This record gives sequence, structure tokens and C-alpha cells, in this order.
Amino acid sequence: MKNLFITTLAILGFATFSYAQNISPNAIGLRLGDSDGFGAEVSYQRALGDNNRLEADLGWRTGNNYDGFKLAGLYQWVWNIDGGFNWYAGVGGGLGSYSYDLPNVNDDSETFVFAAGDVGIEYDFDIPLLLSLDFRPEFGFGDYRDDLDFDIALGIRYQF
Repeated sequence: MKNLFITTLAILGFATFSYAQNISPNAIGLRLGDSDGFGAEVSYQRALGDNNRLEADLGWRTGNNYDGFKLAGLYQWVWNIDGGFNWYAGVGGGLGSYSYDLPNVNDDSETFVFAAGDVGIEYDFDIPLLLSLDFRPEFGFGDYRDDLDFDIALGIRYQF
């Protein structure tokens, strides 16, 4: 009886949160956050259904003595809060590379991979503008990134 009650509650909860969303088929823009030193990222979102999408972000940094890039890919679930407000959560990962050449220091380069989670809130305006604020913990594997990093970012995207 207890299992039947829990199963029924889970099904009702799933049905409540899985109704159709009105997410844009495509969105492109910028994700402005720390990104562990790689700066602003170019961000693209592609809807896969009524309430899920893929997000790909590319960040890069170039200077006199260093350069690097970071590519992240996330699968996200989107739920409507009220009106144009949505919240989302996702999982994914990515890879990156950096190199530096400093005077009187050994040159170094490293390629790394990371696993990432994502949770955020967004507002879908009546015009094709989408603003979001998200929190992305990343766990890196490699000499350059071998720890847990937290990234908070503001997203500004054009929907089409």
C-alpha cells in the first residue's frame, strides 16, 4: 500500500511538471561569467522537445603570453514557473585546452575534460530575447583543472 501511494504521488508530480513548454527552437548569445578564467562564452541552445534542449558554450581567452579555449555541452530540462519565467536543470561536460609562454618560465600546455551540472532561472520576453542566471558546478580532470569549480553567469540570448 505504501509503495502504491509513493508511486501514485511520483506519477502525479511528474505529470504536473511535464506539461508542454513554449521554449524557442533556437537561441544564440553570450553567457557572461567567470568560466574559470576563460571569460565570456558564445552560447547556443537547441530545443529537442517541449521541455528539453541542448546547450553548447564556447569560451576562449587570448593574450600576449597565453591562450586557451573551453567547450561545454549540456542537456537541460525546462519547467515553467509562471508567465515568461522558467527554471531549468541539466547535466553534461566538456573539454578545454590552454597554453602559455612566459619569459624565464617553462612553456606549458594542457588539455582537460570536465563534468558539469547546471541549474538556473530564465525570463522569456515577448520579443525574441531570453535572459538567464545560472549556477554551474564543474569537476575537472587534468593538471590544469583537477578540482571542483563553481561558475555563476548571466546569459543574454536571441531566440529564433
